[in-house]
Amino acid sequence: MTDADPVIDALTRAATVHLHAPGVADGPHALWGSGFFVAPGWILTCAHVLAPQLRGDRALVFGVTGSEVNGGRPLAARLERWLLDGDPRPEQRVPVEQDLALVRIMEDGVEHECVWLTDRTDHPGGRGVVQGYRPEDGGRPVRWKATAKINGFDDDYGLRFRPEAEFPKGGSGSPVLDVHTGAVVGVLKSRRTGRDGGMAIAATALRRFGPLYQPLMAAHDRWHGLSPKITGHNWTERQQQLPGAGVHTGGDQWSPRDRREALSLLARVAPPDGIRPVVELAKKARGGVAAPPGQLLPYAWRDGHGLLYEAGQPVAAIAALHYLQLVVEYERGRGGEPAPLAEWVARRLQDVPRIVHTVVTQATLPAGIGRPLAPGGGRHRIVVRYPRPGDGSAVVIVELERVIAAAAVRFYWRIRVDDGHDLNEPLHEEQTGEGIPPEQLVRRLREPLAEVFALVDAPGAPAPLEVALPADHFDTAVHRWQLTEMARLHQPAYVGVRRMVVLRDIARRGEPDSVWVRRWRAMERAGAPTALRTPPHRQVPRLRHFEGTAPSAVPVLCRPAGSGVGRRAMGMALETGHAVALWHTDGHPEQGCADFCERLHDGAARFLAQAADILELPERLRRVRDDISGSRNGGHWAEGVAMLYDDPGRPLPADEDGPVDSP
Repeated sequence: MTDADPVIDALTRAATVHLHAPGVADGPHALWGSGFFVAPGWILTCAHVLAPQLRGDRALVFGVTGSEVNGGRPLAARLERWLLDGDPRPEQRVPVEQDLALVRIMEDGVEHECVWLTDRTDHPGGRGVVQGYRPEDGGRPVRWKATAKINGFDDDYGLRFRPEAEFPKGGSGSPVLDVHTGAVVGVLKSRRTGRDGGMAIAATALRRFGPLYQPLMAAHDRWHGLSPKITGHNWTERQQQLPGAGVHTGGDQWSPRDRREALSLLARVAPPDGIRPVVELAKKARGGVAAPPGQLLPYAWRDGHGLLYEAGQPVAAIAALHYLQLVVEYERGRGGEPAPLAEWVARRLQDVPRIVHTVVTQATLPAGIGRPLAPGGGRHRIVVRYPRPGDGSAVVIVELERVIAAAAVRFYWRIRVDDGHDLNEPLHEEQTGEGIPPEQLVRRLREPLAEVFALVDAPGAPAPLEVALPADHFDTAVHRWQLTEMARLHQPAYVGVRRMVVLRDIARRGEPDSVWVRRWRAMERAGAPTALRTPPHRQVPRLRHFEGTAPSAVPVLCRPAGSGVGRRAMGMALETGHAVALWHTDGHPEQGCADFCERLHDGAARFLAQAADILELPERLRRVRDDISGSRNGGHWAEGVAMLYDDPGRPLPADEDGPVDSP
């Protein structure tokens, strides 16, 4: 097949728009580039299309126009988010992995077509059709279309076209349609200067949008789930007739119609708790066989469905239904009830040979995924809770003590293990000499920590790491420490991704004071923690902000806690007995809070509200860090966030030697 299905081709054209200056949809310099609708109100384009126009003012309202959208009249739109790290310099080439932008139209209720985005995670290949807009003589935007073969790949997200098609100026941001499957698989990025051919960005790069990715794809799948199901004028019915749909003459085969229903129902299920559940459930559905190599990490239930392909063809229906039933069991295990998905799986099983029904109807979650059954048939929460005093779980503790008489900042250190028995004997320490400067701490601690972790880590359950240090140094981003110079590919190097990492106040050594103990015990009984913006918006920190707070309150600072306003606020929080807090270690605007501060406070509030109690917080934060590491999302609200978790039931032993002096 060399040309796209004519109906799918028309549907793609109907979803395609061009971006332009506000109020100027025609004439010279009107055309910025192309884009296309991926969900109701959402347009996908290239970041480099918008960067020159929005440099210095990302809130600028601009126009989008499509010949089959809103009667051909322009719509006001605004950048929602792009993957760029800051504003690129003029003429600077944007890397492939950063060259996507999501745009929102500002008018509600506008009806428009949406493309079908592939759910497959492998690289597409073969014939593609690209269509968008280009400037005609005089600058008027006109439609164009080209057919080209994808015959090469660059790293994870770059798709190379064979030099047989010419891509015009203005085409960047156009959808790339795979004619074999009838799905959009990429976004045109660039043409080759003076030659045919060019490059596109794989649609899987959308996963780099992090927390925005799942709701976006859920909106996409829900929209297609409501599209016409009887006439042939929709994506799914036409995809049924394409080679990439596989053979689906019987109920034991998985068809594009099945896929549409499944993804629409999966979009109603709460997102998974990280990447691992999706990987493990898809693997079990594939009979215990991992997906073929070269797949990108899955972040949503939809992505797990995208792992159920073999040699570009859908797997048998029983594997897909097995996966869906595992999602049902997983969701039930965390207290949800995905009844619509469960009911649809039960109905669809009627078309599958009964001999294989038991594979689905008796589906059980893989070991280590989900919550074990509790007495009486209930279930425990899936999140690993932080060790309690005397429960037999080991915690590794690093104590960093400032060398007070040294001219520059230097530390003495010791490593202990709290296993509920003997905390007083350090396993490793360096308490003499000049001390270690901050920039050399990680290198010095690597070997002794590796030895201790090898002793206390359980299979699949790395021991938590607590770092006790002075409050003036709370902005030490311990969670970013890399405790190995050369990590294995399947093991992240960052300590905060592999294991729970929290900070403690080393000044709280010895017998805990009554204020600290009372607040901790009240917080344990309070249930779900709540966010306490610290200090209140546009106020200076006051002691009263921390004294009369609710037992569930967790101070959240959008600024560093080791200096300035943040240090005063953290000092008051510690003085009033607070033992759990979150703060941003990476700085703060001098002129007050910015948009990122609001995202951090909103994100922290949601993060805290999802926990049943404070014991869940360290592991939940580790999972967030794991997701950030996998998506490489440097703009995530939690990327630079540290956590104070200071249990007075396990106090640090008192220092018998008093202050440490430099020799």
